[in-house]
Amino acid sequence: MIRATARRSLLALSLAALAACDEPALQVPMDAGEPVLGLSAEQSARALAKVGDKVITLGDFGRTLERMDQFDRLRYQTKERRRELLSEIIDAELLALEARRRGLDKDAAVEDASRQILRDAMIAQARKGLPAPADIPASQVRAYYEANAEKFTEPERRRVAAIVVGDRALGEKVLKEAQKAASSSAWGELFLKHSLTAPKDRAASAPLDLAGELGIVSAPGDERGAHPQVPEPVRAAAFRIGSVGAVADELVEADGRFYIVRLSGLTAGHRRELAEAERSIRVAILQQTMQDQERALDEELRKKFPVEINDAALASVKLPGQLTAPGSTPQPETTKPPAPQPAQTSDAGTPSTDAGR
Repeated sequence: MIRATARRSLLALSLAALAACDEPALQVPMDAGEPVLGLSAEQSARALAKVGDKVITLGDFGRTLERMDQFDRLRYQTKERRRELLSEIIDAELLALEARRRGLDKDAAVEDASRQILRDAMIAQARKGLPAPADIPASQVRAYYEANAEKFTEPERRRVAAIVVGDRALGEKVLKEAQKAASSSAWGELFLKHSLTAPKDRAASAPLDLAGELGIVSAPGDERGAHPQVPEPVRAAAFRIGSVGAVADELVEADGRFYIVRLSGLTAGHRRELAEAERSIRVAILQQTMQDQERALDEELRKKFPVEINDAALASVKLPGQLTAPGSTPQPETTKPPAPQPAQTSDAGTPSTDAGR
């Protein structure tokens, strides 16, 4: 905080020095924007240069500095370097003026970028009054914790390994051998000898105590605990095994194969305490507040600006060939003429409700 204050003071002194220089001033514009940090409204509105009809103010100059990385900003402490920066701002304005003269501001890509910038500015303005995560009341944090208890309960998780074979007779034979195996190394040898999933090159295999690892799962029925490499019957069998290192009593059939299932690890379930979860809760509350705020803004704007959607035209849209998903069936050409476009409405950007992702 002290460093940030010092940087702001340095920036203010730099701008004040620029404002106090004895070069003749241009006429002060009436709409110079909000005063920049550290400058009075009069200083912020002081004109530094004029490009065509556009007046570049000290406030414009200061905002350019504020947007910079703090270390880049330190390069502009002398009058000569500040003049270089002003020259760069003038060059940018000249290019913008010429782009408008050529009609580039009407280009679809430019308009899209402009709408995105305006959208971001609207969202930023709406978020100005939001509290920082640390400023959210402790009572609100506790209420969220109690109302979402399931989010902070970690279920028991089990690490599953398996020897996979192609027929039941072999599976029953290997199951008996695995149940007699006294160590993880003995299990690993059985895996390398019999499993369809064992690597052909023994040198490329995992350590013997990790042989046949499929993944970590929680109890059947817990959607968060599924694993794509662990079939549900294998998952269920893993939770019937009594201790780590033990093998399931029965051969498990799944997806046309037979599994000898071993429990290779276990993490007990536990509930995260409020102190442990507090930081993530504060972030979650703030994210939810932003989403609610954007949703309310979206509803307000849809009432203010009529929105019409041409479903027929939307349905006729076809992706370019290179964007069509492999194996998908091309949609047949429609013989129905496209529906007329709705009357043009305001192109004000509608804010997304995906904030905080």
